Amino acid sequence: MKLIFCGTPQFAVPTLEKLVAEKFSIQLVMTNPDEPSGRGHKVQPSPVKETALKHGLALFQPAKVKTDETREYLSQYHPDAIVIVAYGHIVPQWMIDLSPLGCINLHASILPKYRGAAPIAWAIIRGEKETGVTTMKIDAGMDTGDTLLERREPIRDDDTTETLGERLSVIGADLMVETLRKLEWGEITPRPQNHDLATLAPRLKKEDGLIEWSMPAEEIARRVRGLIPWPGAYTVFREKRLHIWRAEAVPAARRQALTPGMILTEGGRLAAACGEGTQLLLHEVQLEGRKRLSAREFMNGARVQSGETLGP
Repeated sequence: MKLIFCGTPQFAVPTLEKLVAEKFSIQLVMTNPDEPSGRGHKVQPSPVKETALKHGLALFQPAKVKTDETREYLSQYHPDAIVIVAYGHIVPQWMIDLSPLGCINLHASILPKYRGAAPIAWAIIRGEKETGVTTMKIDAGMDTGDTLLERREPIRDDDTTETLGERLSVIGADLMVETLRKLEWGEITPRPQNHDLATLAPRLKKEDGLIEWSMPAEEIARRVRGLIPWPGAYTVFREKRLHIWRAEAVPAARRQALTPGMILTEGGRLAAACGEGTQLLLHEVQLEGRKRLSAREFMNGARVQSGETLGP
């Protein structure tokens, strides 16, 4: 089965590796151009590019897909299907029509819930107990195409977007192989989505990380987990940005009516008052320009006092 594979981040790597291991004929790998990354802003290849180079696969890195140049380049290939995993581009109709089986996408939610660029993060933030992966045939809409197969996965209480994404990427790799085999054998009937049940998972922005202390602690704790690794949840402490990397809501029995954002340091623990009389217990933080610290190390170093406030 001849394939073109399109993907960019680490989430897409297990699928590419699995397709190679299962002896699919990968004619071409499409991924984003190399970009500056890290503290030194050194230009780095995408994880998918590194994987493609490791296996000696042909590479194509267009900055844009919807161009005559890209269309002309891809016209030399005649794949049976185009596999798309976290590629980050809207696929034009001519690309959908390029192969008999169309463009098969691996999406990190159970569609039609959480259509969009950040389904894992928003599933955690909104308190879902379960999510999963879905294979679907791409159409002209945003994650609106007919679904093929799905696999469900529970969301653990300590899951971050990073940890849940790692599990879903492996589950999704197996699901993509199964999907392609069954499509080849005519064993899948595509199912239209119920658009009335659709929810959206828009691309994350840096400002999504700013904590609103008027929210209940459980909601803030989910946001902390959902925004790892990027953009991270943050607040302001003594006019500097303070990232919160690990936190948990204080059990309901210990609620107190305090001003949201007020710091509490009783018993050697660092907590913050939140909405509805709840409190958030902070475990790991990072002050702007400093390294990550345990809450106790931060309290001792900064001499944090009860009654100080977090927030702009």
